[in-house]
Amino acid sequence: MNKVTVPVGYRPTLDAYSTQKSIAYIKQTFQEEFASALHLKRVSAPLFVTAESGLNDNLSGTERPVSFDVPAIGESAQVVHSLAKWKRLALKRYNFEVGNGLYTDMNAIRRDEELDNLHSIYVDQWDWEKIITRDVRTLDYLKLIVNSIVSAICNTNDRLHVRFPQLKVNLSREVAFITTQELEDMYPQLTPDERENAFTREHHTAFIMQIGGKLKSGKPHSGRAPDYDDWQLNGDLFFWNEVLGRGVEISSMGIRVDSESLDRQLTLAGCDDRRELPFHKMLLADELPLTIGGGIGQSRLCMLMMGCAHIGEVQSSIWDSETVRICKNAGIPLL
Repeated sequence: MNKVTVPVGYRPTLDAYSTQKSIAYIKQTFQEEFASALHLKRVSAPLFVTAESGLNDNLSGTERPVSFDVPAIGESAQVVHSLAKWKRLALKRYNFEVGNGLYTDMNAIRRDEELDNLHSIYVDQWDWEKIITRDVRTLDYLKLIVNSIVSAICNTNDRLHVRFPQLKVNLSREVAFITTQELEDMYPQLTPDERENAFTREHHTAFIMQIGGKLKSGKPHSGRAPDYDDWQLNGDLFFWNEVLGRGVEISSMGIRVDSESLDRQLTLAGCDDRRELPFHKMLLADELPLTIGGGIGQSRLCMLMMGCAHIGEVQSSIWDSETVRICKNAGIPLL
């Protein structure tokens, strides 16, 4: 069943040329705001890693990475799902210090993604990671970083309105924080996605915390790999999208696992076999810095600020024939 929806009366605000200029402006401006707010330096990052390294992000554990053999080195490689683990290793290798960090352009192929207005098999985001000390591995510090990111997003949106005054999207700087258990208690009859939507509809900018572990219902809010975020110190950032009439996740982030939380979460997730991978051995031996990090969707941020109805309006990907037909008939221009 096709999951594309067409907002009633939707028409793109910008023509094709202005759309490209706006995308470029958003990406450049946000990088400036974001890097300044969090004290980050840009680095280059891999498109693929070896399967044996254990550096690829396993996401919810069901997605299949795009794999290929590399005869020249006699190993198999995987296109990254994200750089959640690679970034932490890079901070150590590049000798970053406490309070500083890195960001990079991350491009991925997620072959098993279900396609709709927000999801594509092509993923582009800013991946970032920052070194912290043990005393700030707290929810209060997580909230501080979230507020800084929201400020960078809203500052970018304000500057965009000056450059492209025809764009009218308003974003709220006030973040409502809630845990997944509080959300389940508030909306016990709704699915996790419906809870996120209901809460974001009310508050417009929301950060939903503590994703990964089981709730009182016996089920997790959603899947989260056990070996990068501490499930007690992570979350997803949502903005209300007026065009689509729903909340849109812009960022997934969190304070990363230390040796204690990694040990616990590997067991809870039934992933004890990962303890023998090089990256995990370093983590369990406390050989990597304590960090906070995440990813911020580039195309999603652009479509949010530009008031687009489909992510294909701001990125070039491939779509099923029914999606192409629906969008063409509705006047939604897919790149």
